[in-house]
Amino acid sequence: MCTCIVIKIEKDGEEELREDWLIACLQGIVKIFQHPVLYIAVLVSLLTGYLRVKRERKDFHVRIFDVSQELRYLFPQGIVWGLILSLVALGCGIVIPEASVILIAFITIVLAATTKFRLLSPAYSIGLAFLGLFFIYDQNVSVPYFHEAFSAMGQSKYPSLAVLLGLLLISEGFLIGRSAIRRPSPKRAVSKRGQTVGVYVSRRVWLIPMFVLIPGGNLPATFDWYPVFSIGSAHIMPIVLPFLLGFSQKVRGMLPYMAIKAHGRQVVLLGVIVTLIAAGSTWYPNLSIISVVLAMLGRELISYLVKTSDAKRSFYFSPSKLGVRILGVIPGTPADKMGLEMGEIISKVNGVTAGNELEFYAALQKNRAYCKLEVIGNNGEIRFAQKALYEGEHHELGILFTEAADSDSGKAV
Repeated sequence: MCTCIVIKIEKDGEEELREDWLIACLQGIVKIFQHPVLYIAVLVSLLTGYLRVKRERKDFHVRIFDVSQELRYLFPQGIVWGLILSLVALGCGIVIPEASVILIAFITIVLAATTKFRLLSPAYSIGLAFLGLFFIYDQNVSVPYFHEAFSAMGQSKYPSLAVLLGLLLISEGFLIGRSAIRRPSPKRAVSKRGQTVGVYVSRRVWLIPMFVLIPGGNLPATFDWYPVFSIGSAHIMPIVLPFLLGFSQKVRGMLPYMAIKAHGRQVVLLGVIVTLIAAGSTWYPNLSIISVVLAMLGRELISYLVKTSDAKRSFYFSPSKLGVRILGVIPGTPADKMGLEMGEIISKVNGVTAGNELEFYAALQKNRAYCKLEVIGNNGEIRFAQKALYEGEHHELGILFTEAADSDSGKAV
């Protein structure tokens, strides 16, 4: 009889603990709507889209992608990665100090205000927060309005913060390789030799809503070994934090999706290395400092190498002797429906050789009801693209060329 009572009490206790966790998680989700970074992210996305459309109209006299494109990329993949990282964070029990939450938010807002999206990498936002915590603790700096949170930090190496940085770096790399390659924006520029050339710019921001654990809550640890990456607190509280990640890259020497994908792979590799070193700081605390410094230096080195290697290449989107090179294709236009792609060269239009944009449109006007193009693909092979043209469709097929027939717009690069 006593055994049955003990078992019933234990089951009731487990159910009550699960209910407490569920309620705490729901409360943690609601807190994301109180976080300023969420609204900063939306504002930055809309502003970026507006400035991009303004530049596209200046270069091509047409809007290529709508103003809300950046906003549409802000949440979907970020939420997916937020769920993945939340499972890892809750499963391992990644507990970060409340002071770091405040500092990360402040640094993120400052970096976003610079409009240099590459600085929104977690290597900088979390890395600077990590180093800032050490400075504030060692120098006993008094932080206005948040004195209680910062004074309660304790003398900890915060391995959990370093692990969090590594995990977000991995997600950044995957987001670059799978999201930043989609619909980069073309622009015209003038080379140092005075030749009109084409370049591509990819600018993205992603919001990753992620569960983390904060010390000082009402929830006790569920297992003896949990949480693994803790800062010594016996009670914790789950909360959803929005982490704002950014990316910016200009590509001139190759097809943009190839360059951006390679950039993403390098960031993923760096993130894996940083995470493994940070995980070792559970046993050797000083490894957390090494991993954070490595993340910051490594991310800066990747950006430098990407930029310098691209600068050494000749312009990919430059005039060709084989015909007119396609700089871009406007979505939903006849060119898009014909399967034309950036970088391809149109050598003939309706059987007439097209050496430049003027010759292209002159040949196109010979048959306004039908269009047959001889195209040299990016693989070097020749193929034919053809389509009947209907009234009301884009009269220029929706193709953006490297050289403008009537404009010298652009800046020296």
